[in-house]
Order: sequence, then C-alpha cells, then structure tokens
Amino acid sequence: MELRLDGLSVVTDGKNLVRELSLTVPDGEVVGLVGPNGSGKSTALKCVYRALRPTSGALWVGGDDLTELTMRRSAQTVAATTQDGTVELDFTVAEVVALGRAPHLRGNRPLGPRERELCERAMTQLGIRHLAGRSVLTLSGGERQRVLLARALVQEPKILVLDEPTNHLDVRHQVDLLSYLKGSGLTVLVVLHDLNLAALACDRIAMLSQGRLVAAGPPAEVLTAGQVSAVFGVTADIVPHPFTGAPQLLYSLDRPVPKGGVPSCP
Repeated sequence: MELRLDGLSVVTDGKNLVRELSLTVPDGEVVGLVGPNGSGKSTALKCVYRALRPTSGALWVGGDDLTELTMRRSAQTVAATTQDGTVELDFTVAEVVALGRAPHLRGNRPLGPRERELCERAMTQLGIRHLAGRSVLTLSGGERQRVLLARALVQEPKILVLDEPTNHLDVRHQVDLLSYLKGSGLTVLVVLHDLNLAALACDRIAMLSQGRLVAAGPPAEVLTAGQVSAVFGVTADIVPHPFTGAPQLLYSLDRPVPKGGVPSCP
C-alpha cells in the first residue's frame, strides 16, 4: 500500500518543525528518512502514526485520507515503533507482543490459534522467542526494541513506520532487522542515523534539514559528498559498496569541513 505525505507542515509554539513535506513511499518499498537531530524526522513520523496532528497538509494511505480513518482501521493499516522503546508495565515479552493483535480483536476475545501462531512467528523472526516469559522491565534496550518490533509485525500492517529501529541494537541485529525489512514486501518509512546502513537497506532516501526536504531519490543521488557536507557538516568520501554498489561514506576525523549553507528546499 502506498503512503503519501502531501505538503505536510507542523507548527508548534510558533516554530516550524516540518515545512511543507511532500514524500511518496511506494507500495512495497523501504524509504529512509535521514537528517541531523532536530530536522523534523520524528515529528513527521508522529503524524503518520497519528500521535500528532499536522498543522496543514494531507496524509494518504492507498486512496484513503489517513486522518479520516477510525483509529482501529488506522492501527490495522499502520504499525509503528518509537525511538525510546519505553514499556513501563510489568508484562511478559509474550504479553507485549500479543498486544499487537488488539486492533483486530473485538471485546475481550482471547487470542485464537492463528493469533498465537503470528506471535510465535514474530518472536522467532526477531530472535526473542527464548525471552517470551521474561518481564520486559528486565530486558536490555536492544532486546526491548526487538520486542516492540515484534508487536508491530503482529499487527499485520500494510505500512511500517519505524523511528530509529536500530537504536540499541548490536551490529548483527541491525543487519538482521534491515535485511528482514528489505525483503518483507511491506511499505516501510524508517528513520535511520547510520547513513551507510540506510544506503544498503533503503530503496530511496529522503534527506531533511530544518524541517525541509532537501533531497529525495535513490541512495546514490542523495548521499553525495556535497549534500552530506552541507546538511550534516561533515567531510566524507563516497565509495561504492564492493558487492551491492550502494554508496558508502568514509568519514575523516582530521579533515576540515567545507564551508557552506544548507541547501534550500526544492
């Protein structure tokens, strides 16, 4: 299912957090949102999973206005994980994962065989099946993040919205997660800080700065030395990955950063 952000703006206390953001996430593709801290990435995602209402603009899922859907229908369509991954209740891992079925259940109906199978499969895919009986309050940050991702998968969404899902994960689980997303067939909008992982995992990348979209397209078109320098304020050489050809950034700690402003919104 296609996700489309059409002229999305968010203004809070007179500050423009997101400025007329237009972006399409085609059906079945992984699109990465990248940009410096405070560039509007998480704010834009909050609008997509309806934690925040945009000041102006529209959000479309398929042919439907997302803001016009019931919350149940919205949750059946879009699943999300947030960057902090906070779970304050003393639930077991299995109980938290099962909460992902809530949008599909009526009343207090217990999980049936299919729901239980979905939960088992999601926990197995994310390597947390052995933690099923553990309290989420006893987990590490990376383990907790994988629990919340399993919960999102159990929702059986058409669209996944993930805010820094690799946060707290070790390198193996980062690679496993992004490999899964790339082959999932789901429509995915994901915030990533690691530009090299974004280039490997994403079909397209959208780069934000100061709430504006400054570049969007295939990774090789967006992750250029000039744009990375202008937006992130770092010097990097761009080389092709030896196996995939995806652009990879080689940073230098002792080279001066070229002077220049942030490119303006197209």
